Amino acid sequence: MVAGNLAHKMNTAPEIEVHIPESPIKWCSVSLSDMISRGKRLEASVFDVEAKQARESVYKGKYGTVILYGDSGLIETAYYPGWMQRSRLKRIWCDKPYGEGFYLPSQMTDLYPVPEKHISRLADCNMDELRLKENTLLLTRSGTIGNISYVSKTLAGCVFSDDVIRVTFKKEYDLGYVYTYLKSKVGSLILQTNGYGSVITHVEPDHLSEIPVPDAPVGLRQRIHNLIARSYALRDESNEMIDKATSLMIAELHLPAIHEFQKVAAPVSTFDIKLSNMNLRLDASYHVPAVDAIIAHLKENAAEVTTVGDSRISRSVILPGRFKRVYVDEGHGRGFIGGKQLGELDPSNKKYLSLAHHGERIDEQLELHENMTLITRSGTIGKTALVPKHWEHWVASEHIIRVTPANSQIAGYLNIFLASDYGHQLITRFTYGSVVDEIDDDHVRQIPIPLLRNQEMQQQINSLALESNVRRYEAYKLEQEALRIMNEEVIFAK
Repeated sequence: MVAGNLAHKMNTAPEIEVHIPESPIKWCSVSLSDMISRGKRLEASVFDVEAKQARESVYKGKYGTVILYGDSGLIETAYYPGWMQRSRLKRIWCDKPYGEGFYLPSQMTDLYPVPEKHISRLADCNMDELRLKENTLLLTRSGTIGNISYVSKTLAGCVFSDDVIRVTFKKEYDLGYVYTYLKSKVGSLILQTNGYGSVITHVEPDHLSEIPVPDAPVGLRQRIHNLIARSYALRDESNEMIDKATSLMIAELHLPAIHEFQKVAAPVSTFDIKLSNMNLRLDASYHVPAVDAIIAHLKENAAEVTTVGDSRISRSVILPGRFKRVYVDEGHGRGFIGGKQLGELDPSNKKYLSLAHHGERIDEQLELHENMTLITRSGTIGKTALVPKHWEHWVASEHIIRVTPANSQIAGYLNIFLASDYGHQLITRFTYGSVVDEIDDDHVRQIPIPLLRNQEMQQQINSLALESNVRRYEAYKLEQEALRIMNEEVIFAK
């Protein structure tokens, strides 16, 4: 039982972040005319040194520049729904069975995004206008500026927020080329700042006309585009494998749609619980009838229902304690990711945790290893990820629980079940907390896991999940190669 009382919360050390720069102080000179044109502003944030240097490196590059948007630019169209009317689209939220999955800008970089909300088909908006079209570049225009994505099969047809700019190109090869350029450090800095280097807080399609792009030869652009296109094709293949594995598991366990459990098991908002089933929990969310219905169904249709803590399922379940984080520049620490980044192939805005300050903690608690299952345990509960090969030795937030599988014969199957709608319900039943929702490692150990009667089918599901993870690693390598070419053979070419 978790110590979820006030005393426990008072004894929990507050989370503190400390940044230690390993590089010297950055400075630059600013002309008087620049200062006046910026409203006589004197604070350094108005004149981003790295952004100005990025623009200069592009303008002075080997191939010269071409504008991104305009009559002579690379872009064919750039818009977001409601752009011409300068108005936000009306949204009516509803339960899953009665609407369309609605995706937020933060989800466009996820490998396998799952809609967090559903928009009613009765909403006063053109749903087709919100749907993404394949071979489109996406840009976030508000909130977090500069996130980009490539619309392949996974995102095609999905209903996305109007906070995302949709971009198409005159030449097919410029899609992957510009994607890579804007993913590079130089391109990203330019995208997020204006011509003066000042950080912007909102992007409109017209802003894209201010972005210079290296005018590389067609052959080089095509080469980079092909790498990105193949990278996204591998991500699609990975997702198809996950879909197949999940479908096989559902069929083997004869599981109905998740809302059927909710509809049948909980027709009213009140219910009775036997004292023997209380488990010292008085919160209603723990005893939701739908959860009990799922467990009962699993027991009827599985060979056995065990738990994550079973030694046949996991070797360890680790919840790191809270600590004062010390971040450093890249090259001086381990890549550090948080819960919001679990769905990304190459997490954006990575921080780097100091080895000098956290070396022992990293080795014992924080370090990630291939085919671990990660579960978010506070705030948003139950988001899962299977650690790919390129995350080996990275570190993750203490808000993420690490499940080390017992062996490679169960690692993939375990993740498929926990990532399913049914697994998510069983994870979130343990939620506690009056302000911030949480679960802990003891809760994760108690999560029911069904073992299939057909062991060959279970191994097939496991293999599909692990192969899916391999595809993601291959996709990562291709994107990194495209970025290498962009930096070495385009932006900084000699």
